[in-house]
Order: sequence, then structure tokens, then C-alpha cells
Amino acid sequence: QVQLVESGGGLVQPGGSLRLSCAASGSISGSIFWFYDMAWYRQAPGQQRELVATIVSGGSANYVDSVKGRFTISRDNARNTVYLQMNSLKVEDTAVYYCNAERPRAGPWQYRGPYWGQGTQVTVSS
Repeated sequence: QVQLVESGGGLVQPGGSLRLSCAASGSISGSIFWFYDMAWYRQAPGQQRELVATIVSGGSANYVDSVKGRFTISRDNARNTVYLQMNSLKVEDTAVYYCNAERPRAGPWQYRGPYWGQGTQVTVSS
């Protein structure tokens, strides 16, 4: 009963921008969404899935070196949504981008996840 739905992908020229959205529903949405750590991954053809950006429940974010200064991850807990703003896109950013959710084990609460969306295609080409 967990759903993560990505949107916002498309075809852009190098140097362009896109904003990806990940909408959560089901058992991780609502009042408990705040407790989940969210992330964006990407996978290019023939490559392993790569962690791009993370944002924890407290709002702290981390990025893979290749996107630092260009991508920004954010979340709106009231809307059960995570975003990835991608600027100055490069050809090497071309991949399917996936949304991920996890709730770490903490005190009496057990680990939950990982949960994955179906992905959204981002193609950067001139």
C-alpha cells in the first residue's frame, strides 16, 4: 500500500533545467511522512544505480560530488512530496531517476523500506 510516483522528467538541452517530483501515498504518507528519509537515485543504460541526493527527516541534504552546486533536493512534508531541482544539466546526467524512501530504525521503531517509485526518464541531448 506504499506508492511513490515520480514526474517531471523529459528531454532538455545541455545547460537546461528540470524539476522532478516524487509524490508519496499510502502507509508512508500523512503524519508519518516526516519520519522518512528520502532520496533520489539514477540509473543510466548499462550502469549501476547511483545515489544522487538524500534528505533526512530533519531536512539535511547530501549530494554525490558530480551534482553538487547544480542539483537541489527538497521536501514538503505537508504535501508528501520530494523534489529534485536540476540545473545546468549535462549529457552525463541522462538516466532514469528513481525516488526512494526509508525509515531508519530508531528506538522502539523498526526499519521500514526501502520503497521505490517506477522512475522518470531524464534525457539531456542537443
